[in-house]
Amino acid sequence: MTSQAADGPETAAASRRSKLTPEREQEFFDAVLDQIRECGYDAVTMEGIAASTRCSKSTLYRQWKTKPQFVVAALRSRRTSRLTGIDTGSLADDLREAARAAGDWAVKDTKLLQALGHAVTQDAELAGALREALVEPEVAALKEILRRGVERGEVPAGHPALEFVPAQLFGMLRVRPILEGAYADQDYLVRFTEVAVLPALGLTQGPAQPT
Repeated sequence: MTSQAADGPETAAASRRSKLTPEREQEFFDAVLDQIRECGYDAVTMEGIAASTRCSKSTLYRQWKTKPQFVVAALRSRRTSRLTGIDTGSLADDLREAARAAGDWAVKDTKLLQALGHAVTQDAELAGALREALVEPEVAALKEILRRGVERGEVPAGHPALEFVPAQLFGMLRVRPILEGAYADQDYLVRFTEVAVLPALGLTQGPAQPT
């Protein structure tokens, strides 16, 4: 026998959502994040995303109801770290690799952060999704790199600089465009790691490994 719950509005909504394939859903998410980077959060509309992805406005509104909900979903779809998997066996080399990886995606992520800057101060859910997508996975991966370095005995567990490595590396990504009008690319971040991060940890500065 079919239950009443099975015929309820929640089931109908789930059925409507299931018509979107994961690939199509990701296409929508990529489109809204790309437009935010290029035009700014306030300039992006559901109508504009519908036009660029060749779908109806009703499709987007049915799925996500409002622009903030849509953007939050798009951000949360990206909750993966580009630093995961870095493990050279050396803390210094791991940090160099992390700097290269961060520099590789610095432009796209920094543009997104800048474009969302005012909006996230007005919307706690949007701010939370931004942290979940762009901050927390990278910080967690970097802390794992540091933890392994401590376990190998390369840095003492109580070294005071360990706490500040994420702020050093990721802070430079955010601040260089403001200070110098240029993004923190791979070369810049590797040089910063060599002269600021490694010495702060008491690691001997040596030649960077080739990419």
